[in-house]
Amino acid sequence: MHNLFVNGRFCKDPKLANADDFYASGFNVSGMPTPTNLGFSVNALNVNRMPGLNTLGISMARADLEPFGLISPHIHPRATELILVLEGTIYVGFVVPDTRNPFKSRLFDKILHPGDAFVIPQSMVHIQYNLGTTNATHLSSFNSQNPGVHVISYQLFGSNPPILDDVLVKGFQLDKKVVDHLRAQFSSKS
Repeated sequence: MHNLFVNGRFCKDPKLANADDFYASGFNVSGMPTPTNLGFSVNALNVNRMPGLNTLGISMARADLEPFGLISPHIHPRATELILVLEGTIYVGFVVPDTRNPFKSRLFDKILHPGDAFVIPQSMVHIQYNLGTTNATHLSSFNSQNPGVHVISYQLFGSNPPILDDVLVKGFQLDKKVVDHLRAQFSSKS
């Protein structure tokens, strides 16, 4: 018998599958807080938590944001995200590169209230920010069982080994002291 490896996961032999492979609970509560001071938590439901999602092309997450909590600029390299606000007021937006000028981009943003939805195309840099003084919650649906996430600031300033100073100084037109400060902010988080 050969094992089939699909989308980064081994497919379970259908004869060994059971109802628990297609079941999850716990979405009525917040996820674990992130190891940052940004004020949000995520409760993800993907193929790692529910094996039955493998090859189905869907997953979801619950995000809870404290007042003025921020899910900082990030991308999902393998999925489009559809956000549905359940409570609170959330500012969302993504940037699209200008096809004629790679040094410019266009922002698509909206302030969302309960019942509002917003779609973020795959691999677009985007944010979610709680504008309110109370907690906010939204559900995100993804068209991938394993959407992935890349948080831009941590990837650039917290990489191990670090990106060359000159690259960050020149690429972001920053003083080296600012690069050092940003590294200190993003490289010590886990």
